Amino acid sequence: MAEYLSFGEIMLRLKTPGHERFFQSPAFEATFGGGEANVAVALSNYGLSAGFVTALPDNDIGASAIGELRRFGVDTTQIRRSGDRVGIYYLEAGANQRPSKVVYDRKHSAISECRPGDFDWKTIFDGKKWLHITGITPALSQSAADLSIECVQQAKKAGVAVSCDFNYRGKLWKYGKSAPEVMSELVKHVDVGIANEEDCQKSLGISADVDVETGELDTGKYEALSEKVLELYPDMSTIAITLRESHSADRNGWSACLRTRDKGFMLSRHYEITNIVDRVGGGDSFASALIYGLNAYDDPQQSLEFAVAGSCLKHSILGDFNRVSVTEVEKLMGGDGSGRVQR
Repeated sequence: MAEYLSFGEIMLRLKTPGHERFFQSPAFEATFGGGEANVAVALSNYGLSAGFVTALPDNDIGASAIGELRRFGVDTTQIRRSGDRVGIYYLEAGANQRPSKVVYDRKHSAISECRPGDFDWKTIFDGKKWLHITGITPALSQSAADLSIECVQQAKKAGVAVSCDFNYRGKLWKYGKSAPEVMSELVKHVDVGIANEEDCQKSLGISADVDVETGELDTGKYEALSEKVLELYPDMSTIAITLRESHSADRNGWSACLRTRDKGFMLSRHYEITNIVDRVGGGDSFASALIYGLNAYDDPQQSLEFAVAGSCLKHSILGDFNRVSVTEVEKLMGGDGSGRVQR
């Protein structure tokens, strides 16, 4: 039985070959991905008992998505078979000064049409330790937002720890509610918050004197931002904020900060990532590694370092899923980032 659950949507990912523009050639690379599914796969790769809760249509595409999760050892027994569509996202990989682009095709997907009462949370959360959710599923539809809030409420009622990546997706909030209207209610039930600076501002409506476009970071401002989040959400014990310096599509600076109520504010080691292979899923890889770290280490600084190292490695891996092991992450944490061939 899985102890660690994530709830959300797994999508069909259609990516252009290499760094081609959309339909530059008549081909797409078809795989699966999606924020919450990415977390479940990574947790399983780290050796934790992980499960994924979603809805998928009872057709061959839905079955293929379930088969892909099972291939990584993810428990799929709580996946509801309903609806007519698997959500799709199209990805055009950027290079140098040309940014990557994502186009969503997720309206009327199976999970977006689910509503409160469709899942037996009492059974789902029985014997569970952790739930991970994001701000993406609540952005899909009013019913998905209501279901997401029900999910975290029932998790807390069952004594399950809740983490939430605030994940602001401006292209998805189209059904009449703003992100802060929904997320401010959901986050009331969260123990561990995960975000970048844009998520804090646009998902929660927290004003912050930081600019995501400059590529320059003032860590003092993030220290104040983390303090403000914990002040506004008294039931939250921990907030982690990723710090990305986007110099180009191929070169990013990468680090993070963490604040806990009892240990205060801390910064991670900084990584300079060049020749990025695929940055999609980078935030999900941070979230999953942080969940692992918080449950594996007593020192929150070590948990933070594991999260940043794990997500650093994700930038070298094509696809949504972070296909790395605990040993590989701890090796990078220990300072071995040489990339030498291992024989």
